[in-house]
Amino acid sequence: MASELLIDVRDLVKHYGAIRAVDGISFQVRRGDVLGFLGPNGAGKTTAMRMITGFIEPDRGSVSVAGFDMARHSLEARRRIGYLAENAPAYGEMTVRGFLGFIAAARAVDDAETAIAKVVTMTGLRRVEHQTIDTLSKGYKRRVGLAQALIHDPEVLILDEPTDGLDPNQKALVQGLISKLAEEKAIVLSTHILDEAEKVCNRAVIISEGRLLVDSTPEGLLARAPNHNVIRVTVEDPAEDLIMVIGEQAWCRTVVRRGESGFDVVPADGGNHLPELLPLLEGRIIHSVHLQEGRFDELFRSMTQGVSA
Repeated sequence: MASELLIDVRDLVKHYGAIRAVDGISFQVRRGDVLGFLGPNGAGKTTAMRMITGFIEPDRGSVSVAGFDMARHSLEARRRIGYLAENAPAYGEMTVRGFLGFIAAARAVDDAETAIAKVVTMTGLRRVEHQTIDTLSKGYKRRVGLAQALIHDPEVLILDEPTDGLDPNQKALVQGLISKLAEEKAIVLSTHILDEAEKVCNRAVIISEGRLLVDSTPEGLLARAPNHNVIRVTVEDPAEDLIMVIGEQAWCRTVVRRGESGFDVVPADGGNHLPELLPLLEGRIIHSVHLQEGRFDELFRSMTQGVSA
């Protein structure tokens, strides 16, 4: 049985003057999904997230959150969202605990003390909970923003660059938290860190110039990446006859020479043809044979080529 639909975005369009920042994007996110929003700077990711959360109105299209239409039942929809904005605002003169208490009161959270203790522990803020926000590092401020998004235990999380400014240990903590939270929530995660999308997302969309280019799983995207399943071979003095024999195979698109002793075998169908290649190498002195998996960042660059960074 399909899990519960929590975010339903249909044909969203937003203009800023003559610029069409978001150009007819549509997608759905179900409970248990972590959807990675990928795209270059200026692609429209933040504008789309602001429309999903009700901060700005679309020129066209609709957003439904947990069954509530954002235009007609905005308050009910927003009650079910936790939002970490790109530059999450906070009152710098407040302590971390005081700020979270303020947010809990604004959200009418039952048993605020328990809720604050829970999110402080979840986001690793225990050591700084009594410091004023102005005195915190960028990484800790980002975690305060994440804590306020979680304070009311929402069904939907919209996270704009949640690990921006975090060191590697802090990133690992937040990525682990996102993976755990996904078990019971629907999460939309904007990021330019491709490794992050591979680690925590079970779906990924690539947006460029306001348009949704592809919606797939990370595995599906990797399969479309340049050099996916290309076989890199290094042998002792490869003979031209070997390269010719490999090039004549039905599954081989081409063989690309790489220096004096290496070549790349490019499959015609993108599949894994290492089992077919190995018998052809019998009797040769082989230094290395490597099946390449393709890289997410290579696909990202190829699909957004020409878009300003």
